[in-house]
Amino acid sequence: MGFLSASASFTRYLPTSDVPENLWRELPDLLKKFAFRDIDHTADERSFGWSCFDDWLDTEWKAAPPEKGNYFAWFLRLETRRVPPAVFKKHVEIALREYKAAIKDDEKRFVSKARKKEIKEQVELRLRARMLPIPAVFDVVWDMRTRVVYFGSTNAKACQLFQDYFKDTFDLELEPQTPFHLAGRMLGEEAVSRLENLEASSFTG
Repeated sequence: MGFLSASASFTRYLPTSDVPENLWRELPDLLKKFAFRDIDHTADERSFGWSCFDDWLDTEWKAAPPEKGNYFAWFLRLETRRVPPAVFKKHVEIALREYKAAIKDDEKRFVSKARKKEIKEQVELRLRARMLPIPAVFDVVWDMRTRVVYFGSTNAKACQLFQDYFKDTFDLELEPQTPFHLAGRMLGEEAVSRLENLEASSFTG
């Protein structure tokens, strides 16, 4: 569920270093530079990049700019091709039988490990080109005043992809704002050592 829905799950981040003031001016161009690239007409397994918050299919921000008052908002768009295992297994078997049938000498019909691997790779590439990529989009909202970045997912793989691509785009590392980090920010540095020594409490008898 996105941020414009009645409810949403998200992960909160803060850059680990100061945000250069000129980055706000450059941010729209950086989003376009690292925008999503379509793979509909390729055999690529995965593609990801940024897209417009007002239209997730818009990778040129023609629908609306990313600036939203004191915030910047956009999407992380991810598309993945998946070949169902049963389909892959079936077509590998068909390809192996066709390969053996094409060999007239019975003694040479043994399929080496290297040849099997090659056939599997060829089958996977052929099937992948026939599969439509499955799309997914995740909200990204960056508060210019507090520097807090909100990412619309708590999935570990999606979060790691977002952190890595954010670093590639803006040259900034992100740190998840876990309860420990939030408590440290609210209570001050002198409280961090006390927080580190806290032990979990059991509320069951």
